[in-house]
Amino acid sequence: MAIRVLLVDDQPLLRTGFRMILEAEQDIAVVGEAGDGVQALDQVRALQPDVVLMDIRMPRMDGVEATRQITGPERNGPAKVLVLTTFDLDEYVVEALRAGASGFLLKDAPAHELVQAIRVVADGEAMLAPSITRRLLDKYATHLPSGDEPVPDTLHTLTDREVEVLKLVARGLSNAEIAADLFVSETTVKTHVGHVLTKLGLRDRVQAAVYAYESGLVRPGAQ
Repeated sequence: MAIRVLLVDDQPLLRTGFRMILEAEQDIAVVGEAGDGVQALDQVRALQPDVVLMDIRMPRMDGVEATRQITGPERNGPAKVLVLTTFDLDEYVVEALRAGASGFLLKDAPAHELVQAIRVVADGEAMLAPSITRRLLDKYATHLPSGDEPVPDTLHTLTDREVEVLKLVARGLSNAEIAADLFVSETTVKTHVGHVLTKLGLRDRVQAAVYAYESGLVRPGAQ
């Protein structure tokens, strides 16, 4: 089954370029396009895409609000959102991740990175490179807790090993890297990550990383 993709951007030329790249892949099918967030919501309901390639800054409804409605509790379908941004530290990226986006990618990223990002997100993983994760969260360090605040009650539901895993997720490590760091199998790491997401009521690794910083479990700039 091909990965069904909806392109959302207010610039038709960019949508055309993305379509050309993606339609060259046998396992990806572009099922529709939208020029703003309002159209995107209509298209998601009508077309049921697997992945929405979402621009941030658009008229009528921006990508952050559209993402929130697509991935929120009232969501109608399996769509995951991959945010596109012109700047790698766009001020709206953090809000998009909090809203439920599964990751973000630069608009000028090489074609193979765009294709790989869509495959990763469609597979249920987060598309957020470790280096970008750290730079992004460090950028917004002034808006995040210092680490001196009380730890949220929900964090106490985690085991010591689950806390370790959450910290490594927040640093942007993949399951394989976490497994190597903790000397356990990758399957064990996947199990721990699943428990963390379930216990904290989070939908993916991106939200887990944001939670770790917002709760003060991990301090911006810490290794």
